[in-house]
Amino acid sequence: MEDSKLTVRAVERALDILLCFTNESDLGLTEIATRVGLHKSTVHRLLASLENKGFIIRDPASEKYKLGYRVWELSANLMQSDDMSVMLLPEMERLRDVVGETISLYVRDGHERIRIQAVQSRQAVRRVAPIGARLPLVVGASSKILVAYADKLIQEELLENIMWPEGMSKVAFKKQLEQIIDVGYATSIEEREPGAAAVAAPIFNRTGQLVAALSISGPASRLTAERMREQASVIIDSAKLMGRIIR
Repeated sequence: MEDSKLTVRAVERALDILLCFTNESDLGLTEIATRVGLHKSTVHRLLASLENKGFIIRDPASEKYKLGYRVWELSANLMQSDDMSVMLLPEMERLRDVVGETISLYVRDGHERIRIQAVQSRQAVRRVAPIGARLPLVVGASSKILVAYADKLIQEELLENIMWPEGMSKVAFKKQLEQIIDVGYATSIEEREPGAAAVAAPIFNRTGQLVAALSISGPASRLTAERMREQASVIIDSAKLMGRIIR
């Protein structure tokens, strides 16, 4: 039993090391050890195992580590023809060309949302939306969509267990959710970051289940409250079309 626990712990630590590269392309041994909270000797052994299996590559010149090709081999299987982020990309590109702003696709993962696809605006000043980013589930137009249209039991669990930002009212948030259901879309202006705004709509599959949130985001100077109201019908129609595309 003890050996089993040690094995599981080693796997968890190895995965923690891989997750260090979510927002970084290369890292040194000391940097990795600091991030995962382990001794450098332990991290060095785990890195050697990951390198042996092709998940990590060590650059002898800089003595830094980066993700290996085996990771890309695995990720290639996520990009199949029936993958939602691939299937919806053409419609996202069309929507980007219509509204001129960055388009993103989000799904809920526990108490966070993840951007699984994005099409960047062609404007000089634009909202850059990195794919794979994890964001809070209580701020932002897409977050409100993912909570508002969630199954009632899931919604209650989320509202009870989400980490609420200081000064944010759960009562006011629930009121927003009711308003979103009434109008069919959500907006946010500088809720998560200064100078940014977004409008989002729900994507339902053919059985009526919420599968993702579709958003238009950009500088608040362009995406004013009035502009987002004008774009609401456009994004709602696009989200409905995407729902029919999903298999």
